[in-house]
Amino acid sequence: MCRNIHTLHNFEPAATGDEVHAAALQYVRKISGTSKPSKANAEAFDRAVAEIAHITGHLLEDLVSSAPPKDRGVEAAKAKERSAHRFAAA
Repeated sequence: MCRNIHTLHNFEPAATGDEVHAAALQYVRKISGTSKPSKANAEAFDRAVAEIAHITGHLLEDLVSSAPPKDRGVEAAKAKERSAHRFAAA
């Protein structure tokens, strides 16, 4: 899947509408093969983003977890460390 789509479930604070929209936009871009649709396809593209964001919001509201919520700052630091290790000069 697209590297720019990140896990949004079980975080404290919960995912924002902007984060959900950004994930939906990345998904539609990936499956459509374009980052900016033509004028003829713009309405379908925008509608798909809106519908996917809407249903994703419902999914995140309905999911349950017995694990404690993850801290965004801690997870960001872990990702930064993984990235530094992955791209470190040999």
